[in-house]
Amino acid sequence: MGPDGLQENDVYLRTAVSVDSSGWAHYDYVKMPDYRWGIFLTPPEKDRTIGFGDNANMAAWDKVPGEFRSDLRRIIVTQADTEPASVEQQRLLGHSCPSLYDLRNLLQVNVEEGRHLWAMVHLLHEYFGKDGRDEAEEMLVRRSGNPDTPRILAAFNKPIDDWLSFFCFTMFTDRDGKFQLGALAESGFDPLARATRFMLTEEAHHLFVGDTGIQRVLQRTCQLMNEIPDGDVTQRGGIPLQVVQKYINFWYSASMDLFGGEDSSNAANYFGAGLKGRFGEQKDKKISDHLALDGYYELEWMDNGHMSNHQIPMRRAMNLVLRDSYKEDCEKAVRRWNKVVAKMGVDFELTLPSQRFNREIGVYMNQPFSPSGEMLSAEDYQSKVSNWLPTEEDRAYVISLMVQVREPGKFAGWIAPPAKGIQGNPLDFPYVKFDHNN
Repeated sequence: MGPDGLQENDVYLRTAVSVDSSGWAHYDYVKMPDYRWGIFLTPPEKDRTIGFGDNANMAAWDKVPGEFRSDLRRIIVTQADTEPASVEQQRLLGHSCPSLYDLRNLLQVNVEEGRHLWAMVHLLHEYFGKDGRDEAEEMLVRRSGNPDTPRILAAFNKPIDDWLSFFCFTMFTDRDGKFQLGALAESGFDPLARATRFMLTEEAHHLFVGDTGIQRVLQRTCQLMNEIPDGDVTQRGGIPLQVVQKYINFWYSASMDLFGGEDSSNAANYFGAGLKGRFGEQKDKKISDHLALDGYYELEWMDNGHMSNHQIPMRRAMNLVLRDSYKEDCEKAVRRWNKVVAKMGVDFELTLPSQRFNREIGVYMNQPFSPSGEMLSAEDYQSKVSNWLPTEEDRAYVISLMVQVREPGKFAGWIAPPAKGIQGNPLDFPYVKFDHNN
């Protein structure tokens, strides 16, 4: 279920060879079946203690604590299940790559997601006995989008049929992974914390691929708008800014669902047990109370026919706290994109939709909110939703642009080249080698 038709190609991949922050990766050509994952745990921290919850200041666990076994297994299985899912979603994209540079980045993301699966499966095998092995086997049965055995989380069952979706996925959905892994890196279960800290090092590249990929689409679209008198970029095979905004709305809202319910007993239990903290629990100076027994998170949602304010006890609001950190990170990227658009003289501003928009989980689930967060009638919402989310026509047009470009240094007409190549190599470097027969 890995990348289709590219198993015999030499790909310029980085392979992790160390957990040190400098010199941790080696770059060279390798065929994907020959790529070796290994198990990478950051070195143990001497006398490490649990940093939050009811077990704060106790020694971190190097074995699974019996009373938290079920919760801990559930956390690891859910995280593990996302890793192969994204590879399955993206397995056909190599046939429509906009350049060898982009193809290589796709395949780099794929092999690293495979390694992240391996790291989580290692924990299941090593620490959970037969239950863990059975859970690992179940991951081989599930498939992204399979109606009978789908992946656990909805965003990982959505199709990724074009590269704009891929860039949005790696920008928004992989960014959820950054914050989930960051929360698990605080875990009192030391093997989990040590595994996820290294995964974050690789995850940063996936976010880079999405962030810069969307920026390059915007650059090319703005360039075409400046060249075409009426600004209709479809005349030259560009992706309209309005369509990019729709894709952002879709993938951002789908990724918001990955944080779970706003008022969550599971989140409270995980925090109280010391299994899953907040992002930056120990290093963020804004977090001073590591018990979270006091205080509330205030949030408005529909209740008895009107919007009303609710107070969620802080521990039960941990999903919201993590989601807020995610939202702030996404907003930084959108500000960077808007600077690019403005610099090219185009009057258009990208936005993130409200947390209420297009939700399938939580207190706003299946409710007709606009991207600005306004409650609409069901009829009004249905009449306007085609302005906010990709239509079948939008998707068909974007897919029609997806033509494979194999010549080194060449790029498809709907995307700008990157600012620089990989690891100091030029843009016309053969990042993926094709022979005459494939």
